[in-house]
Amino acid sequence: MLKCFFSPSTHQQQARRIYAQIVAAARQAVFYKDWQVPDTLDGRFDMLVLHLYLVLDACGKHREFCRDLSEAFFSDMDRSLREMGVSDTGVGKRIKAMAQAFYGRQAAYAEAGSDEKKLMEALRRNVWREKPAAGEAVAALAGYMRRNAGALRIRGAEAVIRDGFTCQE
Repeated sequence: MLKCFFSPSTHQQQARRIYAQIVAAARQAVFYKDWQVPDTLDGRFDMLVLHLYLVLDACGKHREFCRDLSEAFFSDMDRSLREMGVSDTGVGKRIKAMAQAFYGRQAAYAEAGSDEKKLMEALRRNVWREKPAAGEAVAALAGYMRRNAGALRIRGAEAVIRDGFTCQE
């Protein structure tokens, strides 16, 4: 009886599985070597948020799954901060800043929609921040986002949730 209270729901299990796939996709070397995304904590955070955006955008009608996926992300960020030695009081402040960055980027990518120029501006501002980025690198990352957003829409939310997240380079 108690097992049902402590066992993750089906959506939570699916969200955790897909979150692990998102983490793997965000670690692809092409981002850091070829497309000049800074290979830093911030750069890796931005690639993680970018991939989360793709899945959340594709699965937006499935609110429970999206909530569970977001919770998996924030739980991972909390765990990572604690592993890095951030104090309990510091974790809360940093998670709050991460949440603001996460939701700000989600909004910027959603607002850009299919507008190539707006998407490239959002990527330049969020991924490279004040550092200069080659136009080809920004265009390559924007193309990657468009290709994968389209592929996820074609697959459909139910298939993504059931079968998992895969991305195309």
